[in-house]
Amino acid sequence: MSKAKQAADNGSAQGRVITEMRRRIISGELPAGGSLSEIALAESFGVSRTPVREALKQLQTEGLVEIRPRVGTFVTAPSRREITELFEMKELLEGAAARLLAQRGRVPELDRLEQNLVEADAAVAADDKARYAELVEEFHDLLITGADNAKLEAHYRILMNQLAYSRLVTTSLSQPGRALQSDREHHHVLELIIAKDGHSAERVMRDHVRASRLALMAGLDAATNSARQPNGT
Repeated sequence: MSKAKQAADNGSAQGRVITEMRRRIISGELPAGGSLSEIALAESFGVSRTPVREALKQLQTEGLVEIRPRVGTFVTAPSRREITELFEMKELLEGAAARLLAQRGRVPELDRLEQNLVEADAAVAADDKARYAELVEEFHDLLITGADNAKLEAHYRILMNQLAYSRLVTTSLSQPGRALQSDREHHHVLELIIAKDGHSAERVMRDHVRASRLALMAGLDAATNSARQPNGT
């Protein structure tokens, strides 16, 4: 095999490993703090260790894994301080997105947001937290894409990867009454966006993100306290 062909194959394999590893980490399939073995991953993906090693380096730059020399590679587990700091940035970006979307008028994202809330209402009424969690992610994603600002969206995607948001939103929604309150907050934000009140939409969106962070922290505390009790009781 020529060196050029080998490099191309490694590059293709690396991209495939990055995409799948990123998905597994963000979804929570690979738990925070879990150890990652280059050998095991190479065998799992049917590739050599080289593309796996390079993929892990890329995921480290994205904040998804931590490579500790002479120790090992681990799925990043953000500290409470890091979660707080990341949510502060999330608050700023999503608040700005709400304001920018309100300035755009009747764009297609608004129709999709309205449909999202119809489905979210049904999920909350059915107490389907798993489905509602999916719709929460979709709502926030539509808000970002609807802002139509490539730089804002690029920073937001990196931030969401570092938060592994899919894991965290489930913890936040585990708090009694949070799903219903979250749904109401989403409705309020969209009403202000449709009314083209960008200033208020930004303020209410930022309030919503802060409320989500508080619910998340309460959920993390509850999980920690449960784990400390004998036999989890």
